[in-house]
Amino acid sequence: MKIIEVKNLNKIYKENELEVHAVNNVNLSFETGEFAAIVGPSGSGKTTFLNLLGGLDVATSGSIIIDSTDMITLSPSKLIDFRMRNIGFVFQAYNLIPVLTAKENVEFVMHMQGRSKAERHKRSVELLEAVGLGDRINSRPNKLSGGQQQRVAVARALASKPKFILADEPTANLDSSSTATLLDIMEKLNKEENVTFIFSTHDSRVMKKARRIITLEDGKIV
Repeated sequence: MKIIEVKNLNKIYKENELEVHAVNNVNLSFETGEFAAIVGPSGSGKTTFLNLLGGLDVATSGSIIIDSTDMITLSPSKLIDFRMRNIGFVFQAYNLIPVLTAKENVEFVMHMQGRSKAERHKRSVELLEAVGLGDRINSRPNKLSGGQQQRVAVARALASKPKFILADEPTANLDSSSTATLLDIMEKLNKEENVTFIFSTHDSRVMKKARRIITLEDGKIV
């Protein structure tokens, strides 16, 4: 089933009177359960495209339709709510809240969604066990390795039961062993939770795992 449909999507930045087409008339769709990678050289528009899909940036023109809702037409407040309920994020820099434990970080979005304490506890513990951190649920980020922090970030991204997860260079700060573990976990969760993963990456190890590769160059699909 198609969950994302991108139509005639453009993002134009102005730099010293010049227009830069970071995303240039992209048409693309994603199905439920995909494990896809957006690849291309630096400056190709990968991160901009992912930010547009996640509602973190505003398109110049075009449509991003998710389950019949055109995200680009939403007001800022409705966009925040829509993003919280439909999209999970995994960032290169982990972006965990340092004063919260692993479990509290995973629970955070569910708390914002108004889920009950019992539901938050059950879901967060299940997810942390699924990513191999059942014994570290009370550890704060500074007590975890980079690979462990990124696994917490994956658990957090899944906590709200999103329709899809956007992962922007998730392996960039990890060694080979941590990368292999993380990718195996994400692939397993992709199949078990049937949630779509869309990566932006330079990493050949991610490309090998991806079941679909989309190449961007100068903001266009090539």
